[in-house]
Amino acid sequence: MRASQIRRWKTLALGVSAVLVGLALPAATATPASATTTAYDATYYKNAVGKTGTTLKSSLHTIISSQTKLSYSALWDALKVTDQDPSNSSNVILLYSGISRSKTLNGGDSGDWNREHVWAISHGDLTTSTGPGTDLHHIRPEDVAVNGKRGNLDFDEGGSTFTNSGGSKVDSDSFEPRDAVKGDVARMILYMAVRYEGDDGKADLEPDDIVGNGSNPYIGKLSVLKQWNDEDPPDSFEENRNNVIYNTYQHNRNPFIDHPEWVEAIW
Repeated sequence: MRASQIRRWKTLALGVSAVLVGLALPAATATPASATTTAYDATYYKNAVGKTGTTLKSSLHTIISSQTKLSYSALWDALKVTDQDPSNSSNVILLYSGISRSKTLNGGDSGDWNREHVWAISHGDLTTSTGPGTDLHHIRPEDVAVNGKRGNLDFDEGGSTFTNSGGSKVDSDSFEPRDAVKGDVARMILYMAVRYEGDDGKADLEPDDIVGNGSNPYIGKLSVLKQWNDEDPPDSFEENRNNVIYNTYQHNRNPFIDHPEWVEAIW
């Protein structure tokens, strides 16, 4: 066999090998959030930076537990500021729907928006008394009917879209938010799991990896929430919301918006 033929044969063999290797590779997975730095690392988070696992979770719990608590009725006006439409100051953006709706249409009637508890209040009996059930970090504006569709379902992928869903989906045992806010939902749930550890007379909230948690103080699925955190990193709307809550209302922060990589460091 001549040298030129050998070179052609090797080239063909390498090409076939590459195709076979490509076929054998697993499906691509979300890239874990990369490390970030913030203006708060030397002050607000100084006792948490550099830690991992339960030590990090405990440190963050201590940091974010210092907060001003709002009443349930105070949430109406607060949401009109935290979730204001950047393109229309007269409106708010609805979480699951992505719809821009007039701030004045808050209430309980059809076509109104109301206060959606992302950590469903029945998961641990949060109630709407001042406390975890009124924590602005996990309460968002949503269409009354869409809020009812979500109910107290755990979070997972799958299901069908519905009227005003904005791409969100629901099935018999879970709810999947639209792609643009999947990370937001994950970071709100995991904030709640760190903030409320059962040391304030309230339930110890934790994520787990199942659906159908009912009234237990758990929400799933953790593996999916972690994936969403990586796939949908914090955007300017979410970051601004965190700043407004910190500066104007509760004076505590959602650490997973500032440091999304801390999700993997803890869980």
